Amino acid sequence: MTNTSHLSTVYREKFALVADLYHLTMAYGFWKNGLQDRPSVFQLYYRRNPFGNPYAIATGLGLAIDYLQQFRFTVEDIHYLGSLNGADGKPLFDIGFLNYLQRLEFKCDVYAIPEGTAVFPNQPLIRVEGPLLQAQIIESALLNLINFSTLIATKAARVVQAAPGDQILEFGLRRAQGLDGALTASRAAYIGGCHATSNLLAGKYYRIPVRGTHAHSWVMSYGDELKSYRGFASAMPNNCIFLVDTYDTISGIKNAIEVGKELRTTGHDLIGIRLDSGDLGALSKIARQMLDEAGFNNTAILASDCLDENSIKKLKNEGAPINIWGVGTELITGGTQAALGGVYKLAAIQDNDGAWEYRIKKSEDLYKMSNPGIHQVRRYYNAAGIPQADVLFELGKQEPEQELIEMHNGKASPLPSPAPFEDLLVPIFKTGALVYTVPELHQVRERSIQQQLLFKDAEQDFIHGLDRYLYDLKQRFAQKN
Repeated sequence: MTNTSHLSTVYREKFALVADLYHLTMAYGFWKNGLQDRPSVFQLYYRRNPFGNPYAIATGLGLAIDYLQQFRFTVEDIHYLGSLNGADGKPLFDIGFLNYLQRLEFKCDVYAIPEGTAVFPNQPLIRVEGPLLQAQIIESALLNLINFSTLIATKAARVVQAAPGDQILEFGLRRAQGLDGALTASRAAYIGGCHATSNLLAGKYYRIPVRGTHAHSWVMSYGDELKSYRGFASAMPNNCIFLVDTYDTISGIKNAIEVGKELRTTGHDLIGIRLDSGDLGALSKIARQMLDEAGFNNTAILASDCLDENSIKKLKNEGAPINIWGVGTELITGGTQAALGGVYKLAAIQDNDGAWEYRIKKSEDLYKMSNPGIHQVRRYYNAAGIPQADVLFELGKQEPEQELIEMHNGKASPLPSPAPFEDLLVPIFKTGALVYTVPELHQVRERSIQQQLLFKDAEQDFIHGLDRYLYDLKQRFAQKN
């Protein structure tokens, strides 16, 4: 299996300390009170679709799998935890607990929705079943790995959908939230549908295609634009996309055409020009006319300059003849939405007799109220294979019951029946052992693209929510004191 993560490849550390302090204080409390091995179920989900999109693209599972496979406390971790003190100046954790952590092995069952799948609010993207201490202590790491990746993949999907048939290049390394933020985001953007990245480290680890030629500093270092293009062409005649707006864009286009003609005498060609400032719509039309009149009909026009799905869509509607888009800051950071806001909630725990007790997180904000129980997500399709409905149901019932209740409006609809369906949560780990065949990254990307195409056809009629049994169960739990 090729590793589609980067955690164990890039980092020499293990990852048990990718946790907030309160996870360790709770773990200590569970251990002190003899609850550490109590069977429990936690579910990771998000509450609202990012960017107002109709759905999100589930991403980050490959990273989560790598994290869980590497989960253990090192000797250095234990020494660090032993150095922490409480308010009285005494050690926060006693030596017995630290010894327990050092011997701890991950033994949970994990179910998840495969990466690249279109998903919806309140659906468990990951379900963890196992000893209470273990299932709790991995919360922050799973949220970190799933939230950001899902956010960026969904943003990338929106950008790609704004320019059907065009190439989208992820150019965000310099604006990303740190080195790992850049690497994680490049991976997620590729899954979302981007065609290439400028990030060489992402290219190395993930085999994502890489693209790039030169910056304004190349032109400025020569002091003469025409000479700079000739210098680049002599060095890299097979990689010539000239940045034409360093001084004067129209003059830059003329100089690019001149060097393009010279390239043809050596058996090469002008691949493209890049516009990075000014009125991209007007300048691209002028550039297309100039290039076509000079016989460079196949030379591409690449645009950059703080683009996102909205500005790209506007330029497309204006008829801008741009066919490659370099998208940086707004893509790599999530732009107007800084985080997905996914949560990880206890859904069930066994009592002393081995019976499951369901749990619910209440809130005056109804959208923050969790769903009690152990859940599966079933997706129904019509005869043409187009998704029709997603229903969240209690796993113990084995089949959804009666009708689907849409959470955002309370509308009840009959469940599609009979209809083809698939259950989205699939086994990933059993008692801590990986049982899932991790797909190659290009396969995850292909799934994402296919899902986007399916839901483009399904958007108007698609519904999602709880089945009648789970909806009524939630109402009963919500009314309890």
